[in-house]
Amino acid sequence: MAVGAKAALFDAQASVAQALGSGRRAEIVDVLAQGERSVEEIAGEISQSVANTSQHLQVLARAGLVRSRRDGTRVFYRLASERVGELWAAVRDVAVRHVAEVSVLADEYLGERDGVEQLSADELEERLARGDVVLLDVRPYPEYAAGHIAGARSVPLATLETVAPKLPKRREIVAYCRGPYCVYADDAVRLLRGRGLDARRLDVGFPEWRRAGRALEAAN
Repeated sequence: MAVGAKAALFDAQASVAQALGSGRRAEIVDVLAQGERSVEEIAGEISQSVANTSQHLQVLARAGLVRSRRDGTRVFYRLASERVGELWAAVRDVAVRHVAEVSVLADEYLGERDGVEQLSADELEERLARGDVVLLDVRPYPEYAAGHIAGARSVPLATLETVAPKLPKRREIVAYCRGPYCVYADDAVRLLRGRGLDARRLDVGFPEWRRAGRALEAAN
């Protein structure tokens, strides 16, 4: 009986890893690490149908990784706890360190990064305290509304082309998004530098900033 109980225990623990054993479900966790989103919004972010997205969310829910609530006809999901986001970050970091293909695929996805300079979280915090930097949150607005770095301005990447001419040319601009492998910030820096602006990206994303206990704000 003890052997069977032990096997059942490890099977139950492994069910968490099994739930993350899909690129789309891992991507959902990455999106929800930014804050609560509706099923329809999540489907749009991961380029899947609402039906397929709902199935993936049900797998994550059965594993205890996400929670849901209903508002009228819409269903919203969030991570069950901050530890789920930490788990995903750990899985991602292990993959980068130990799976050679991951670095190759990251380079293909993010593109040439030689012209994309990075700024550390410590340095950004100091610059924000001095008030000598313009901070842009280039994630979709619902993520900004759920929570963002204190002092950041919401400029989703799709709107940056219009906003860029209005940004100050004599101050450094820092863009951030979901994490170190989020392409939004890289694309924002390339666009801004192409307009003659001094721009860098934060070397981490909003979840890492939040987990470090740094200053946050929410728009709702």
